[in-house]
Amino acid sequence: MSKTSKIIAASALLAGFGAAFAQGVPSSIQSNVLQLTAAASAEAVQDLLVLTLSTTREGKDASTVQAQLQQLLDSALQEARRQAQPGQLDVRTGAFGLFPRYSQAGQITGWQGRAELVLQGRDFARITATAAKVQGLTISQVEFGLSPEARSRAEGQAQAQAIAQFQQRAQELARQFGFSAYTLREVQVHSSDSGPGPRPRVFAMEARAMAMPDAAPVPVEAGKAQVEVRVSGSVQMR
Repeated sequence: MSKTSKIIAASALLAGFGAAFAQGVPSSIQSNVLQLTAAASAEAVQDLLVLTLSTTREGKDASTVQAQLQQLLDSALQEARRQAQPGQLDVRTGAFGLFPRYSQAGQITGWQGRAELVLQGRDFARITATAAKVQGLTISQVEFGLSPEARSRAEGQAQAQAIAQFQQRAQELARQFGFSAYTLREVQVHSSDSGPGPRPRVFAMEARAMAMPDAAPVPVEAGKAQVEVRVSGSVQMR
């Protein structure tokens, strides 16, 4: 390679390094950036009821305890399914398990089992009436929540308010810093809801009692939940 060729090659290499270095330096467009967060909430009546019915059995033989629980659960499912209606009353099984009991010496002396049936939906009267008809299981927990439709409505309201607050805040800060406008660089939207937690109910007659006549429906009353939407992101003042 001639001396002239070497000089040209070295110049090209230096030019390449210069371009790569320039790419690593933040450009002026990346300055004057604001990080913002805005939040808003909307209140919604909890229109979803979840009743958990449960029963327990004890015995020395695990298979016997399991068979007893299965028989009770099958009977309860048959009764509940007769009243089921999609969205208004949905029926499903809950937890089902067997647990050993130990003596002080560490030996298994018996078994205890528990089975659950869950009634869920928007028709509170139908759900509580069905729970009263189920034999051998008692209500162990009452929960309220938001149906997908109710949550979507509340989330839409809160989201519109949060976005409006984000935009207003960005415009105000841009003007205070001496800029006339801004452009959105990135944004994230998150939502959450909060309300009363599960309400355990304890009954004097546990699931070990024999089948009882139909009891009166348990009175229930839902509360309200807050759906919060948080908008965070960055804007470029210009």
